[in-house]
Amino acid sequence: MQLYGRRRDRLSKSIKRNSGILFVCGLLLFALLQFFRPSIPAPPENVEVHAPESATKVLRTSCYSCHSNERRLSWFDEIVPAYWLVRRDVLDARRHLNFSTLGGKPVAAQRAALFEAVNMAQLDAMPLKSFTALHPEAKIQQSDLANLKAFLAPWGTIPPSQPDPPEIHTPSVTESAPGGLAFDDGFVGWHLLSVTDRGDNNTFRFILGNDIATKAAREGRVYPWPNGARFAKIAWQQRTLSTGLIGPGEFIQVEMMAKGAEEYRSSDGWGWGRWKGPNLKPYGTDASVVGECTGCHAPMKQNDFVYTMPISADHGKPDALNATAASLPKLPFDPFEATPITMFVDRNRGTISVLFRNDTAIRGSSDLLMVTWHEEADSHWFGARIPGSFLEAESLQRLSATETPEYTRIDQDGQISHPSTAEAKEHVMMLEKLQPLPALSH
Repeated sequence: MQLYGRRRDRLSKSIKRNSGILFVCGLLLFALLQFFRPSIPAPPENVEVHAPESATKVLRTSCYSCHSNERRLSWFDEIVPAYWLVRRDVLDARRHLNFSTLGGKPVAAQRAALFEAVNMAQLDAMPLKSFTALHPEAKIQQSDLANLKAFLAPWGTIPPSQPDPPEIHTPSVTESAPGGLAFDDGFVGWHLLSVTDRGDNNTFRFILGNDIATKAAREGRVYPWPNGARFAKIAWQQRTLSTGLIGPGEFIQVEMMAKGAEEYRSSDGWGWGRWKGPNLKPYGTDASVVGECTGCHAPMKQNDFVYTMPISADHGKPDALNATAASLPKLPFDPFEATPITMFVDRNRGTISVLFRNDTAIRGSSDLLMVTWHEEADSHWFGARIPGSFLEAESLQRLSATETPEYTRIDQDGQISHPSTAEAKEHVMMLEKLQPLPALSH
């Protein structure tokens, strides 16, 4: 027993001695690591964003630590190895958005960046929770958001008048996006999932889906979207029409998303691409532009990174599908199985309308249906409005290609009326004169 006790004492002393050595070595290593700290550049500010003090105060408090050239590190941020992680995050944040230089960009670019920042905050994606846990003073309050929103004031300007937009023909060969997604010119035959009235940049958007996406939306299979689902988001500049309505004008771009959980695993399961202008030139010069897309869509992870809420019964998913707009009375044909032609909004009535065409091969003619909804705020994007509750529909049906079309109106209760001849004639002329959106076809 005495021998065992002596051995145990020697072992205990050895462990204590080795532990002490390891502790000292650890301290020395920790001290040495503090000398390996690449700098965080702090160049002089160029031109800060142009905004009132009420807005810039919020940005300085909650955003400037990472999204500016100002070096704002707390004492615990300076300790290696935490410093290395902080440095990486700051440099990445500056590349995406730098408020110290934003003021040197065009006003439209400044507003776009601020709208994105507000939406990231509204969706609780920024500031990062890991950041506010250590820097609670940076958390954005609702009053702070209200100040930023009041400054941005979407829909504060009336779009100018423009001549009728020309028809657009896609090039015979359209380059793939820098991230590798090929342009799919078949989107011109896809069906409408939703439309958006963007007051942040005075644009309209048609969101179309291929057959896989359309079927999935109708069935509520959007957590996640099935492989093969594709979206096309087509954007036009808004213009004021002679009637006082706001309609689509110059074509801006088409953006596409393609679902492929394995193929696009490194980019959140989606392929991304944007083609701008009448020549459909791919946006960006290298695959890094995919990071812009994934960064913007990151807050919608719970919706499989999709901002759009397709018009469909909610299937128990009210934050992913727009069931309000899908509640329609019986109509002459299903608009979401037809071809969308154009859209416009009436600011005075607060409505958004879409004109659909149903080609009837039997009669050799086309029926028209204009569906009008009340507009409501898009809960996923501040500065956007989407269809809300149904208001009315107007229908033009031709018994033959040569006969005068029959005009009917369907109100929000589904009641059908046939207005007087004079009123019907006026609406027939108005519907038939609506300028179709520039077609994207060969």
